[in-house]
Amino acid sequence: MSNIAVNLKNLTKKFGEVTALNNVNLEVETGDFYFLLGPSGCGKTTLLKIIGGLELPTEGSITIAGKDMTWVPANKRNTAMIFQEWALFPHMNVYDNIAFGLRMKKASSDEIKNKVNELLDLLRMSGYEGRMSFELSGGQQQRIAMARALAIEPDVLLLDEPLSNLDLTLRQQMRVELVRLHKEIGKTFIYVTHDQTEALSMATKIAVMSVGEVEQIDTPEQIYKHPVNEYVAQFIGEANELHGTIQKGDSQIIFKTDSGLEFHADIKNQETLNSKKVVCIIRPEHIKILSESDPKPTNYFHATIDDFSYFGKQIRLWVKLKQSSEVLFIDIFAEELDEVRQGKPVTVGFDSIHTICFKEN
Repeated sequence: MSNIAVNLKNLTKKFGEVTALNNVNLEVETGDFYFLLGPSGCGKTTLLKIIGGLELPTEGSITIAGKDMTWVPANKRNTAMIFQEWALFPHMNVYDNIAFGLRMKKASSDEIKNKVNELLDLLRMSGYEGRMSFELSGGQQQRIAMARALAIEPDVLLLDEPLSNLDLTLRQQMRVELVRLHKEIGKTFIYVTHDQTEALSMATKIAVMSVGEVEQIDTPEQIYKHPVNEYVAQFIGEANELHGTIQKGDSQIIFKTDSGLEFHADIKNQETLNSKKVVCIIRPEHIKILSESDPKPTNYFHATIDDFSYFGKQIRLWVKLKQSSEVLFIDIFAEELDEVRQGKPVTVGFDSIHTICFKEN
């Protein structure tokens, strides 16, 4: 039996003259917590709706659980979708909301009771079955929406930014709950978001999307550490972006920024090595504040603190390098510097292995 839960081949969707999806190909393995990640308007929700049968493709095919579902209507697919608005039935209590899909499938009263109680236990909502939806908090409503979707035992659960309406603290809690739930039930989840933190912290696999296209598919760690192009590097995580040229192309590669800053870079891609213009990405956590006794990394520079922002245990520094007009931002723990003030001299450095360079588009 195939381990592929969802297979999209050459999928294109057009709305009149507008191409929302352009030749998308992806495979979602059974049991994946698969994220479609990208900015607003990139086509990720359209893609989710096509998988669920709420939109039809212009070209291409969709296979779900080994069966061609390209033209099968939504009510004939064994999928369930949770939207940004959880859309619980306001005239029904929690029990009836969860039981709704099972009743549509003509399940017996005993089957419904057992399944509802099982899901209430799983989602830690036992004792709430008599409550009306408007009596629940946002997080509780989200759990009941999950229970209602899972009650019909879908092959694939589709989630369209289900946490976007929650406040920050509750959203963080629900991320943990969703990961726990996914591990416990082993279902295939496909989750749409523009929030990179959600994707990096929850996904088993991420498809990073630009306008209508998939730029990279991989694990969160691989996408963060090894983005395939400038777009992915900029969209995933934060980074200092430096533009310039490669001055030397042997084992000691020197990158020279447009403002004249030179440093060693680690570039193995031949296309980048041969490019006239290159962009180099350096993550803020890879740039360190150095004391006099610290061993020096491949690249280090004298600088002054240009500005800073305080975030509790962490501080973001913007440091202006003395060798050029470049300003880099760095994230440090508060205890790393005994004093933080504008104009304070510091030495900063990073190793060449922490540079990510691409041919400039």
